[in-house]
Amino acid sequence: MCDRRAGTTMDSLDQLSSAALASKISGEISSVFSKPTAPHPPPLDVLVMELAAVAARKARVFLYGVGREGLMLRALCMRLTHLGLSAHLVFDMTTPPISSHDLLITSAGPGGFSTVDAICQVAKSHGARVLLLTAQPEIGICVRHATAVAYVPAKTMADKEDMDRAEGSISRQLLPMGSLYEGALFVLFEMVVYKLAEALGESPEAIRSRHTNLE
Repeated sequence: MCDRRAGTTMDSLDQLSSAALASKISGEISSVFSKPTAPHPPPLDVLVMELAAVAARKARVFLYGVGREGLMLRALCMRLTHLGLSAHLVFDMTTPPISSHDLLITSAGPGGFSTVDAICQVAKSHGARVLLLTAQPEIGICVRHATAVAYVPAKTMADKEDMDRAEGSISRQLLPMGSLYEGALFVLFEMVVYKLAEALGESPEAIRSRHTNLE
């Protein structure tokens, strides 16, 4: 019995430790949305406004990003399809051509990626609107092509790691490299889906009905 109680106690401690760590990580991501974005409007407002306009004019939305930022945009693309929008991932074999009625959503957290810059340039040359998500709205190279900027004030790969003054070494980060920005994107996109569903009058049943049955 002693062994079983000890095991149960250890399990509880492990669960508490995991919960505390999850809470700390969630808190860091949540703090991003408490930071001021002026002179840029809040990123949630920018995204919902642009996507609602796409739906109203029955246009298409294209999404592109690299690395983990790209994974977050892929997740958003899926939910936009569930909401009834014509949403497409750049470089998919079935992606249609972009036109002047359409919207490109892309991300360059550190301010610029060569591929993101090129895709933005092509979309703009065809008259499409370009919405850029970034943590560097003033100095990034991609912002020059943007017709709308969603400023997400989070740490990215462009920011140096914090240094431990005592030892002069890089301290261990809870959310290393660009993880804070990427986590903020995921949460931001979930808020967008919630707000956009409300704006478009989409019920949970209608959203679920658009999910693939080829699984």
